[in-house]
Amino acid sequence: MRVMLSAAIALVVMTSIGIALLVQGDESNGRSTIAVGVIVAAVIATSLIYRVEPWSLVRQSAVHFALMTVTVLPALLLSGWFPLEDIWGYLAVVGVFLGTGVVLWGVLYVVFGKLIRLRARATDA
Repeated sequence: MRVMLSAAIALVVMTSIGIALLVQGDESNGRSTIAVGVIVAAVIATSLIYRVEPWSLVRQSAVHFALMTVTVLPALLLSGWFPLEDIWGYLAVVGVFLGTGVVLWGVLYVVFGKLIRLRARATDA
């Protein structure tokens, strides 16, 4: 419940700031702020997937990827951060999305794997 509340707060705050910027005529910063709100809220909310213990890591990762694809990827496409004048612009966004996701997943896999091993050793001692 706390996680979802945190995600909702991030989304509401960032979207409100983004709308205020849009109303003031600052389209670039307004779009960016709303995109950041969507991305932060999606990342926070989907962290719950990794708490579903009966699911394998593969299933958790696949569901997480699917949810990121329908939230973060559109936010990136609508953010105005990338030139989308041709197919190469869209492919660049998809490449950044996939590359960032793979790197973050790999780093967190190693970090949390190490933390789990350290915790297991501490409880065995």
